[in-house]
Amino acid sequence: MTTLFGSLFVFILIIAIHEFGHFAVAKAVGIRVNEYAIGMGPLIYKKQTEETQYSLRALPIGGYVAMEGEESASDDPRSFNNASLLKRAAVIVSGAGMNFVLAIVAFSLFLLITGYPTKIVDEVIPNSPAAVAGIQKGDAIRSVDGKEIKDWDAFSKTVASSKNPITIGIDREGKILDFTVKPVEKDGRPIVGIQPTSEKHPVKAMGDGFKMTGKVIVTIFDVLGKLFTGNLGVDNLSGPVGVVKVIGDSAKYGFGSLMFITAYISANLGFMNLLPIPALDGGKLVFILIEGITGKPVNERIEQGLSVASFVLLFALMIYVTIFGDIARFIQ
Repeated sequence: MTTLFGSLFVFILIIAIHEFGHFAVAKAVGIRVNEYAIGMGPLIYKKQTEETQYSLRALPIGGYVAMEGEESASDDPRSFNNASLLKRAAVIVSGAGMNFVLAIVAFSLFLLITGYPTKIVDEVIPNSPAAVAGIQKGDAIRSVDGKEIKDWDAFSKTVASSKNPITIGIDREGKILDFTVKPVEKDGRPIVGIQPTSEKHPVKAMGDGFKMTGKVIVTIFDVLGKLFTGNLGVDNLSGPVGVVKVIGDSAKYGFGSLMFITAYISANLGFMNLLPIPALDGGKLVFILIEGITGKPVNERIEQGLSVASFVLLFALMIYVTIFGDIARFIQ
């Protein structure tokens, strides 16, 4: 149940935010919106206002904002096709833009919830090397092998790179003590058995939310580069089944962990939607660019044909990744 509710929460939140970006900017620039839908397929609930129908549909695999004149030309002066190129471009990029905003906010919430680790010992794992050596809760880590430790990250990296016994300098209520500790390996890396206290830094969390979103984008560039060069196989990617499993695993560790995976998926969706593929927002931007250069819109049949073809290819890729990636990993 945790996996189901966690997955629904993440998918619906990301979809709703993405479509709200399109919706809000379309309304702001005066384009008529006929329907704002969360989900696809059969209608579960709807609310009709003077201009827009707000819908909740059965399948949480997407959503849409149906704008007048988006799929076919309309004479309505407020239609999408009659809006300026700049306004149309703004509407298209706003979906991905909101995904990046969600990623920044969710990463920031994750950091606010988990806090930043300090050099103060919060817990010593029983029978661990640190416990055997005599390190206690409340001790402040000062040094390792005589070298000053500035923060927990530096301490963690030092321990992780140690194969031999290390000397940990501790400040215990004003007394400077040294403890010789031999790290042991757990899950493939050396540890000493210390858990640090944490501090909340709201301003720093917001700034790091931006940085973490940027790092996700850089990672996507790296993955795409490896895919094109053949250094990474498509079967190493995750499809819907794999994503649901990751969300479920994250939900078990609480709301903070769920915010982290939400941010990661939202940043990925925002970036992928801007790729110049006809079925995606990035492809629509390309068509607008061509119209801006040539002075006339791309032939409607050609645009629709390319969109359908690319959608079929993307759907086929998703099935392939699900079968030879997700399912293959589960049955190994």
